[in-house]
Amino acid sequence: MSTEELTRLIDLLARQVGHWTKARWAASTEPGGSTRAEVVHALVQRLADLAAAAEGEPRREVPRLENEVALADQLRVVTADLVEAGASDRLIQAAVADVAAVRARL
Repeated sequence: MSTEELTRLIDLLARQVGHWTKARWAASTEPGGSTRAEVVHALVQRLADLAAAAEGEPRREVPRLENEVALADQLRVVTADLVEAGASDRLIQAAVADVAAVRARL
């Protein structure tokens, strides 16, 4: 897996969710499960954690913004941070697998 593959998957996911309405974000991914917004925000946080690991920095909480549409932008920003940090192949592979799993779940 490469950073290009990760960037491609993030772009696909961001385009998939970027136009969703508030109601669509609030829908559960499964009966009694997390909302779509919670699932995507959790992915944003995990990607930010990977970027912090790649940089040798402590993890920082990614704020949950009021407008769910901003989640697509947050995905792009934390992914750019991960790529720019020079993440190892192992971290990139973990990110690719995580993004693919979230796309399938949504």
